[in-house]
Amino acid sequence: MVIVIGVLAALSAAAAAGLRIGLPLLLIGLLRTEELWDNMPILSVIDPAVVFGVLTSWSLFELFGSKKLLGQRVLQLVQLGFSPIVGGLMAVTVMKLTPLEVDILWLIGILGGLFAFVLKLVQVGWFFRLRGLPVWVALLEDLLSIFLVIFALNAPQQGGLIAMFLLWLCVRSSSTWYRWYRSQGAERPLP
Repeated sequence: MVIVIGVLAALSAAAAAGLRIGLPLLLIGLLRTEELWDNMPILSVIDPAVVFGVLTSWSLFELFGSKKLLGQRVLQLVQLGFSPIVGGLMAVTVMKLTPLEVDILWLIGILGGLFAFVLKLVQVGWFFRLRGLPVWVALLEDLLSIFLVIFALNAPQQGGLIAMFLLWLCVRSSSTWYRWYRSQGAERPLP
């Protein structure tokens, strides 16, 4: 049962990285102030002041740039590329923070990265289909990303359930897109 809670915590952290990439990394460092980024595989070798500066700058851009169309476009491109890396890092870090001895951290990292990539891919799909995301969606993503990190560290069962709900929404979105695509193809005459 304990391993399931650890996996739910990793999924919650990966889902946070699927919504935003800088904000979850900054939060996990700030919530674990005594360790900062010591448990994070790549960020632990970089000076904490540099990591803090870069993550703070990027988080501010995520918070304010996501409210305008040009900022959303830049964020979508950068986050689509980095979400699998950050999702894997977040999943591995949360698993390291749990008292579990897990030998397959690389598998948890791969699953976390894929989960974050799927969430970001669906978000990019909605962005292009709607020609931009409304401001309330960007605010919801910001809040959800913050809550998923907090849940991953303090209430992994609830965070994991929210992550599973987000995965269910992704599956529903893909079936909706497929039906929309098929209806668009039926309306176009063949050449």
